[in-house]
Amino acid sequence: MGMPGDIKIIDCMLGIPDAEDRSEWFAPFRPLIKDRQTLDQFAMPAQYMFKDIPQTGKVDDFVAWTVEQMDCHNVERALVGWSDNATSYRAKEMFGDRFFFDLPIDPNRGMEEVRRIKRIHAEVGLSAISCFPAGTLPQVAINHKYMFPIYACAEDLGLPVLLNAGIPGPRIPMETQKVEHLDEVCWYFPDLKVVMRHGAEPWEALAVKLMLKWPNLYYSTSAFAPKHYPKAIIDYANTRGADKIIYAGYFPMGLSLDRIFSDMQNVPFKDEVWPKFLRENAMKVFGL
Repeated sequence: MGMPGDIKIIDCMLGIPDAEDRSEWFAPFRPLIKDRQTLDQFAMPAQYMFKDIPQTGKVDDFVAWTVEQMDCHNVERALVGWSDNATSYRAKEMFGDRFFFDLPIDPNRGMEEVRRIKRIHAEVGLSAISCFPAGTLPQVAINHKYMFPIYACAEDLGLPVLLNAGIPGPRIPMETQKVEHLDEVCWYFPDLKVVMRHGAEPWEALAVKLMLKWPNLYYSTSAFAPKHYPKAIIDYANTRGADKIIYAGYFPMGLSLDRIFSDMQNVPFKDEVWPKFLRENAMKVFGL
């Protein structure tokens, strides 16, 4: 029941840093943060949840460095967030066979954002769009009317939508990310693939119930060290949900690949679940 060593892994949440200081990754929702500890002491707003956050040190080429880290752990491909910067363009140009891209979006921008999604997809060939509902400014719930043009656009383009669900790690309000909000979205957009990110806790049992109900709803393990995967999710993968649970890490934002894959050896998935979890479900959902 241990993790096989011969699967070429697809990681559905990995980052390519632009510099040793990565605090700009969290700048969009920093105005929502009010507590002094986060503002004065944290390099990233959910730092209290992680220990030994990976440090890159001085690196000449962050794209090549990231590929080297992937190679050390048999990670064949990784989903990374697209930005209109030199790092993203270089990753696509130099390592197009290793990276595929999601576009983080802001539903507050309305139809301007819809047009941006279409433009970047035509240029880049996106594999998904993503949204951190609690991190939008102002906050926009998963089932808010501002999200519906985004969902319609994604469905028309055949792109899955990645949504943070559950209590957010940063010390900001949680209302926008209640798992129950997914029910309406999956009902209204039955052909849209929706992937939960970041745990869905403390509503992981509800997340399982909704995945049983809706064929288009999936779960990724992003931002969780494998030793902390919710029991309800492991049990679901081992029974009726083998096709619904997708591996995603959180490197280098909060977890090292060393930590992830040392923990992974002890996850009690059944033998037949591992290839689906580490590779096949990602290929299916993201059309790889």
